[in-house]
Amino acid sequence: MKDHEIYCHLRVVAPCFIRADGRNFRKTLTSLKCEQPYDLRFVRVMADTSELFIRTSGLSPTLAFTFSDEINLLFYKMPFSGRVEKLNSVSASYISSAFTLKMPLNAPVAFDCRVIPLSPDDIPSYLVWRQAEAWRNHKNAYGYYCLRKAGSNAREAHDKIRYMSSSEIHELVFMHGVNLAKTPAWQRRGILVYKERYQKSGYNELLKQEVVTSRTNVVQNWNLPVFASSEGKKFLSSVLLREHK
Repeated sequence: MKDHEIYCHLRVVAPCFIRADGRNFRKTLTSLKCEQPYDLRFVRVMADTSELFIRTSGLSPTLAFTFSDEINLLFYKMPFSGRVEKLNSVSASYISSAFTLKMPLNAPVAFDCRVIPLSPDDIPSYLVWRQAEAWRNHKNAYGYYCLRKAGSNAREAHDKIRYMSSSEIHELVFMHGVNLAKTPAWQRRGILVYKERYQKSGYNELLKQEVVTSRTNVVQNWNLPVFASSEGKKFLSSVLLREHK
């Protein structure tokens, strides 16, 4: 029967992203009475779940980019020899468990995962793409809930936003007292979680002298630049170069 496990030998080589998405999270957010369109408690849990994955999953991703109910994990070294089934199943189960514990929840939630193989040169473009999706999600979410507050039901609000231009959504939201360009950066641009190196001074008892050692810490950046901008490109380059060493 082992021959029927026809996908177990499917492998991916580094680098790649693993993207996790929450399953049916609108229902979960409603049950938790989360604020709309953004709930700071939920966002913190998503960022903390990303950080916990980097720190303790044992899979050693380089960084995580998260927005909404999505987490993107970058791998320069492939765990499980790149076995796609293992990568997807372990990542999804770990993120689901970590999120459930950190929220905390009395009922389970589920994330699905997909593997996206890339060339090294494609990595910045991928992050630019996902950050653009974070902005689109941000714009549409504010527009949708403005329509809901104005009396539209869920179906009506969804259909109206679907056919509105970007400028029309901006105008709609502005009429309800929100300037999308002035909302918090993490809402518009997502959150990046990555390792940051720092120097720590100490005293070597054996050598009887002051020493400086290099340490790493996992940090959450909630004030990202636009990745497609010149500033953003420099920022990504510095993070990716530092982490790839």
